[in-house]
Amino acid sequence: MAKGLFPRAWVKKSFYFQARISFVRVKYLFLTWLTVLVGSWVLYVQYSAYTELCRGHECKNAICDKYRRGIIDGSACSSLCDKETLYMSRCLSTLPNNQVYTGSWGDHDGIIRCKLGEVVHYELGEEPEPRREAPVFDKPTRGTSVEKFREMVFNHLKSKLGEQANLASLVSQILSVADGNRDGRVSLPEARSTWALLQMDEVLLGLLLQDRGHTPRLLGYCGDLYMTERIAYGPLYGLSLPWPLVSWVPSGLQRTMDQWFTPSWPRKAKISMGLLELVEDIFHGTYGSFLICDLAAAHFGYTNGHELRLTNTRAMVPEDEFRRTMRALKCESDADCVYGVDCQTSCDLSEKRCREEPVQPNLAKACGTLKDYLLRGAPSGMREELERQLYACMALRGNAGQMNMEHSLILNNLKALLWRQISHTKDS
Repeated sequence: MAKGLFPRAWVKKSFYFQARISFVRVKYLFLTWLTVLVGSWVLYVQYSAYTELCRGHECKNAICDKYRRGIIDGSACSSLCDKETLYMSRCLSTLPNNQVYTGSWGDHDGIIRCKLGEVVHYELGEEPEPRREAPVFDKPTRGTSVEKFREMVFNHLKSKLGEQANLASLVSQILSVADGNRDGRVSLPEARSTWALLQMDEVLLGLLLQDRGHTPRLLGYCGDLYMTERIAYGPLYGLSLPWPLVSWVPSGLQRTMDQWFTPSWPRKAKISMGLLELVEDIFHGTYGSFLICDLAAAHFGYTNGHELRLTNTRAMVPEDEFRRTMRALKCESDADCVYGVDCQTSCDLSEKRCREEPVQPNLAKACGTLKDYLLRGAPSGMREELERQLYACMALRGNAGQMNMEHSLILNNLKALLWRQISHTKDS
């Protein structure tokens, strides 16, 4: 009996074993199929997003077509369209109509930006709508004299910056930039390119600050395509997570990870001095006062020499323009009186209108950005004093009666404290 039972048990085990192997095979086959399907879908989505966001060839074709027809000209046109020594590399675009690329031009590495018409979506079976065109470069018109163009630029700057004593010298600086081929005169195509650039606030504000070394230098332009120098390190903390990971990584862990990718403390102090000097220069500066309405660390970078650069000038607004905008806003509470990310005024409940005066000056927001950056790794002998000064700085309010005096005092004290600590180091 026992001998007869053994083959039967062996057959059962063998059948069970084969069935299990078949199940495992089917399971792994299914998982492989699912992985391929999901991977293909992700690749398709990424490719679709890339082709919609990254349209550098369209940008170049549109610009070079207008250049060859004699509509526009500029310092980078010949290199971009004829010699092809200026070219786009890695795509950094986050909006389809605002093209951003790393680029090379001879010995220069830079960032290339170009405006394009919007991508128009349509349903299957519908006739596609024509793509909205980029600027047509119709100003100034044929027959406009250089003096008339100078007046156009002056009036445009006045509308943006308000009444300023130094506007005439700024106009001369802009006309010098407009003379792309350095022949001593501004041609009509060069004037059209310059006028198109001036309509973009980030270019205008970048030109205002680049002489002081606060923004990347403008290297060249053609129409409304322009190239600025590439800043070696950015953002301020040196770490930028890919966008799919940002929503998954807790903010506390992100802050800790940020701190791992910062330079040594003396170098952080030098970078911080650059931010304080930027704040000082735009507070009742040469061309009026400006507000930085998004002081996120992502909008700042630094060079190999640890000099700070504001890499996103769109975060900045002339104070005159800010006041005009807030004056026109109706409100029910203070939450309605916000400009950009973090420029805020209070609500006048009796008139249901936003007040003009910003709640916080730039310096208070800058100190908030620098607090964690500077305190981590600070020398023990100055940490307590540094922390006290940073918190006093963050407490500044824009509508305080003695704000100008307090602003200057706190700013000078902070700069002196940092300078005493790093003046004897090679990083100074």
